[in-house]
Amino acid sequence: MCDTSKPAAYASPPCFMHELAPDCGGKHNGSDVWLDVQRWRKAERKRLLASRLLRPQAHRQNSSDAIAKQLDLDIKQFAGKVIGSYWPIRGEPDLRNWGIEVAERGGRIALPVVIEKGQPLEYRIWTPGDPLERGVWNILVPTRRAAVQPDVVIAPLVGFDPQNYRLGYGGGYFDRTLASMTEKPRTIGVGYADSELSTIYPQPHDIPMDAIVTS
Repeated sequence: MCDTSKPAAYASPPCFMHELAPDCGGKHNGSDVWLDVQRWRKAERKRLLASRLLRPQAHRQNSSDAIAKQLDLDIKQFAGKVIGSYWPIRGEPDLRNWGIEVAERGGRIALPVVIEKGQPLEYRIWTPGDPLERGVWNILVPTRRAAVQPDVVIAPLVGFDPQNYRLGYGGGYFDRTLASMTEKPRTIGVGYADSELSTIYPQPHDIPMDAIVTS
């Protein structure tokens, strides 16, 4: 297999993305390419997560506040809208205070819940002060209630590229969820500016975000 370890963003394309790669033993078929993309993404995900967790808490909070201001400019009108947000883990931008402000402006926050491995997420309304329970991966989620369809989905990202493709944790939950929705919401990826990659080598199942907001 090709050597796909590329520690720096904007490095030269890995050899598996060339249609003909003599140094890698010739032409790959589709399954070989996807396996190599998965290996490359796993390595980049590990690198980016390690870098993210090294960020000082004050730096993360400043970035979160800046992202919240940009989301205000992007969404503008909140009254009557369901905003699909998230409960932050592993150094993600913390938008919980912003979620409280959304509720104060007449919007409703919905948090994603993993119902079953390999299946779409379910969004449930969460009002500040509502009880939460531990879900899959110990993430806090709203207690059992009816699922809703968000008007806007805020998706945390590990990495992203100039075409607005999002590198997540590798489970494919957001792509499956968006693909299953009867009406497409506005999708906004949020993360840190230094997690940009030249490309994530998108595959047919990858769905680009409508916008990426970083700080």
